[in-house]
Amino acid sequence: MSSELPTRDHTGAATVLDRRDGPYGEVVLRRRGADHEIIANGCFLMDTADGRSERLLVDAALERLTAARPSVLIGGLGVGFSLAHAAAEPRWGAITVVEREPAIIDWHRTGPLGEISAAALADPRVVIRQVDLLDHLAATEDRYDALCLDIDNGPDWTVTDSNDGLYGPAGLAAARARLHPGGILAVWSARPSTAFEEALRAAGFTDVHTVEIPVRRGVPDVVHLGRRP
Repeated sequence: MSSELPTRDHTGAATVLDRRDGPYGEVVLRRRGADHEIIANGCFLMDTADGRSERLLVDAALERLTAARPSVLIGGLGVGFSLAHAAAEPRWGAITVVEREPAIIDWHRTGPLGEISAAALADPRVVIRQVDLLDHLAATEDRYDALCLDIDNGPDWTVTDSNDGLYGPAGLAAARARLHPGGILAVWSARPSTAFEEALRAAGFTDVHTVEIPVRRGVPDVVHLGRRP
């Protein structure tokens, strides 16, 4: 979801609603027409124009689970589409969201992104944890039925260098360790990656495959999927 991706039209005037220096650099919330945008260190990350791929991230994991009340960890709050979609589904049990940027959490709790997430944030199943995802995976003893990760632009195109580790062998091993046997890892990406599919297999995931979300221009957004045996 970088500013260089060809799948969005970001022409026209944008109004800056908030600008903060966060723990990982500058984050900005802008409004462009009816939509909101999040900018990190000058790079476009995401907006509220089209949430199909974020919703698919959650649905693709759920449809591959058989537990009656599966638990899910959503990595990255973003504009809130994945959280809102998960909370609207009564099949999910516990819903944990890990987001490291305090500004993004504030924009949902007290700012304009609450238009998307307010009902979800009031849901007793939902817990928001302000922490880096890799730190959370290393520190927690919790296990989940699904990990739905939407961090940066995906495995092949990260804006923040520290996010690279999530998609390497150590990060994938940490994710696998936090899944129940049979659990699903779902990873959003701004482009397909056969190299990442191979990385998932090398990390011990099975049933590895990729689901594409067609876009008007350029390469499709995708969700990479793998199962812990």
